[in-house]
Amino acid sequence: MLDHLRIHQQIIYDLTVRDLEPLSGSFERLAYLAALRDVATGEYSHPYLCATYNPARVHEVLFKCHEELFERLLESTLAEQREDLLKFIERLPGDTHIRVRYCRQNSESWIPLQAPDYLKLLFRSNQTVLAELLLKQKPTAGLDS
Repeated sequence: MLDHLRIHQQIIYDLTVRDLEPLSGSFERLAYLAALRDVATGEYSHPYLCATYNPARVHEVLFKCHEELFERLLESTLAEQREDLLKFIERLPGDTHIRVRYCRQNSESWIPLQAPDYLKLLFRSNQTVLAELLLKQKPTAGLDS
């Protein structure tokens, strides 16, 4: 049991230091973790981590990290989510409309499969509101390059 916990902690540490820490915020991290999930199977995988650790353990940790990050994001205020999403879309190519469209098209895949329905609904609702807010705001330096 303790060995199991130690391995989970090490996977979390490696994931955080190597991959999550350099990202700009919760939305970018959420998109990153969601991209590690195989759409067909729902299994999470990571090339480095799976080469280093048991892939089943890596799946467990990535699954839990994805859920935790999703829930923490929804615990933040809508204003905080807006700022975080703005940081994320500023790193995407294209103008504001293209960036917001990218988020609209991909945000469904950012939802953990096992998330409760009420959190899925809240996330979708927030994404709709945030997209409208971002499209209506005046362009800032670098946002519409």
